[in-house]
Amino acid sequence: MDLVIKNCRLVDETGEFYIKVENGKIADISKTPISGDETIDIKNNYLLPGFIDPHVHFRDPGLTQKEDFKTGSLSAANGGFTTIIDMPNTLPKTNTYKALKQKIKIAEEKSVVNFELQAGHNTLEEMEKMVKLNPIAFKIFMDLETDESLEEIFSNLGELKNNTDYNGLVAVHCEKKSIVETETNRLKQEENTPIDYSYGRPAISEDESVKQAIELAKENNLQLHICHLSSSKSLSLAKNASKTYHISWEFTPHHLLLDNSAYDTYGTFIKTNPPLREKQASVGIADLDSNSIIGTDHAPHTMEDKSKGVWDSSPGIPNLETVVPLLLTEVNKGNLDLKIIPKILSENAAKVYGLKNKGQIAVGKDADFTVIDLKREGEFNIDEFETKAEYSPFDGWNYKGMPIMTIVNGKVVMNKI
Repeated sequence: MDLVIKNCRLVDETGEFYIKVENGKIADISKTPISGDETIDIKNNYLLPGFIDPHVHFRDPGLTQKEDFKTGSLSAANGGFTTIIDMPNTLPKTNTYKALKQKIKIAEEKSVVNFELQAGHNTLEEMEKMVKLNPIAFKIFMDLETDESLEEIFSNLGELKNNTDYNGLVAVHCEKKSIVETETNRLKQEENTPIDYSYGRPAISEDESVKQAIELAKENNLQLHICHLSSSKSLSLAKNASKTYHISWEFTPHHLLLDNSAYDTYGTFIKTNPPLREKQASVGIADLDSNSIIGTDHAPHTMEDKSKGVWDSSPGIPNLETVVPLLLTEVNKGNLDLKIIPKILSENAAKVYGLKNKGQIAVGKDADFTVIDLKREGEFNIDEFETKAEYSPFDGWNYKGMPIMTIVNGKVVMNKI
């Protein structure tokens, strides 16, 4: 059966459009009526290329009390995302051929949206095996590695790129282990409150790590993607390096909209890595431009895990169901141009991660769409979300603008029209 979506507004285009879908692909785009076996009327709302989240933690396998691929993907669909990229720090870690193959099977059985998987690093021999399963990138948590081990990991990835089909894309969590350990140990000698966590992982630890990642990527001819960039100095370093080298980065909603004063309101529930920054050192909405990428770092935990004190509470915030309304609210406030929304939530991630059939509304591309209603207003209520997480710093916040339909490969997976 084919599908026609009618009464579509497209960003940066005038008038209304009809979009025809056949076999999960865009078959036609027209201003004149098209007929199909099934028709969906989106009532003059905006149709955007399906949103892509390059950074989620669905916790499957091993930590499914926090989230699993079913609830995580339902959360993604509810938030307007048609494709997600899952991270490898599950139990077991996704850093062996066996573990990667198992996670692919889990995701194929449970996911209601498109998915890609990042792999963790391992021995060169094990990574050569994993490449056969086509992980979309390799992920390095630099905060868990010494300088010596980082040199070896990047070197191995460079060799892997030269000798296999690995695309050379490496995603990095940038915080310098030695600085984090020194500052955390110093602070632990005192009586602590939640905000101290941000001082235990200061902005300089990210800045130094970003510098190191850029150098190591260049040395080994790797394409670098910096996850959850949170420091304004790190942003300057990345921008300068990107003038001569292929480097990309992503921002999270919490780093864009909150600073470390939020610890006084939310305590350990706002704890995340890298932590919220002091206002003068943080990134913000004004840093978003047409080259930016949004990655939610959707990282749910149980309430118990989030309530173990300054140092022992688990770091992570669920974001899939809040980020789009938060950004559309900024559009409605005049702080963001609607034209960059499809770029920062879809097109740019598709380019960086080589998702050639995604990120644009064009004939022949995958029929992945997100419909947004810029006028719909409300208040976030965590009890209405699909995620297993029972907390969010944005719970109770007002929004204006909401994803109201998510279409994956021509099939509706969320409908609030």
